[in-house]
Amino acid sequence: MEDLSAIILAAGEGKRMKSKKSKVLHKVCGKELIQWVYDAVQNAGIRNSVVVVGHKAEQVMEFMGEGVRFALQKEQLGTGHAVLQAQSAIQGRQGHVIILNGDTPLIKSETIKRAFEYHIHQNNAATIITTKLDDATGYGRVIRDSAGHVVRIVEHKDATEEERAVNEINSGMYCFTISSLLDSLSKISNNNSQGEYYLTDTIEILINNGQKVGAITMDDSTELLGINNRIQLAEVEAIMRRKILNMHMEQGVTIVDPANTYIGPDVRIGNDTVILPGCIIEGNTVIGEDCIIGPQTNLVNSTIERNVEVKSSVVIDSFIDEGTHVGPFAYLRPGSRIGKNVKVGDFVEIKNSIIGDNTKVSHLTYVGDSEVGKNVNFGCGTVTVNYDGIKKHKTIIGDNAFIGCNTNLVSPVVVNRNAYIAAGSTITDEVPENSLAIARSRQVIKEGWVKKHKTNE
Repeated sequence: MEDLSAIILAAGEGKRMKSKKSKVLHKVCGKELIQWVYDAVQNAGIRNSVVVVGHKAEQVMEFMGEGVRFALQKEQLGTGHAVLQAQSAIQGRQGHVIILNGDTPLIKSETIKRAFEYHIHQNNAATIITTKLDDATGYGRVIRDSAGHVVRIVEHKDATEEERAVNEINSGMYCFTISSLLDSLSKISNNNSQGEYYLTDTIEILINNGQKVGAITMDDSTELLGINNRIQLAEVEAIMRRKILNMHMEQGVTIVDPANTYIGPDVRIGNDTVILPGCIIEGNTVIGEDCIIGPQTNLVNSTIERNVEVKSSVVIDSFIDEGTHVGPFAYLRPGSRIGKNVKVGDFVEIKNSIIGDNTKVSHLTYVGDSEVGKNVNFGCGTVTVNYDGIKKHKTIIGDNAFIGCNTNLVSPVVVNRNAYIAAGSTITDEVPENSLAIARSRQVIKEGWVKKHKTNE
């Protein structure tokens, strides 16, 4: 197997983003631009890679973590200068390297593989990754000879009318034979109006030295789109979002309104599940078959088993088992595990709790830091009072318990199986099995009180 490496350029300032953070840390479909590119490299099977950082380098390095190799470009003196900073990552290697931009999140691992395969098969010293545009205004043109070999790259402003008619453009991504790259890098200069070292100069050097330079054209020009401002960020977001939605629909998921549905790249959804309008599904969320999600539902890093309905609700870092109905207007906070055939109704909040099978938490109830058994019924307005101002405490409710309306369960407290709580009770002590707990003042009637105390109007 050929020795393959990658250099990802992520040192630019990105002035047009007008942001306090590095351009490559802005997100498309919930994932940072640099992460999209790095993942594509990893998924292409390339293990020797280096990220060139410069402007706001500490932000990028902190985000990417210790497992990533970096090269620092202290001054941004052009793309050729950036690649020079990464020399140590490829020196001594005999294979090939691909140079990518950290702001091109639509690039696919399959495209990287295809570029390498073409480059190696053609025995090129360098291969330019290109695409064709209907309107190539502003882009550098790739000029070929009659045999299809690259003769030069010419910038739009320097091109003749004949050259401007060429619609094949340079994406700024390249494959090189490592030895050819290192040799040509040693010969580039900054003798130009910008005083910078351009990577495109290596192409001219190789051609002038009689080395073979080719170009591979990508049919999907969107893969090569770079991001320089928020408008382009939104445009790429729309393209990526549609690609993700199309993938799910091709796999048997019904998305009623793709224009009003947002699904992250790592989400998995079973077939015959229906996603209604207004849903935002993020992170490592997994949804089973035959579910109905939405409308207006937000799922984050959660597992939803088959035949579940989640309607107009928010679910974060939680698990919902088969046949359960959630919502409308429910809020499942991190650490919640909901059993089979459970009802979590309107204006119910559950946090860091286990809810057993067939339990009903129908409306206006808060369950926090609790372990709830099977077949439990929560009356409207129940609250587990889990916080004493200093610490959180646990409530335990056994199977088949019945919690009356407007009950306060002051934790730590245990309600054993088959117990009943009378409506309006505040429970502070353990309730034994098969018992009825009543914790409220006895009703008192004072006849004639209103007439005696009514104020004359």
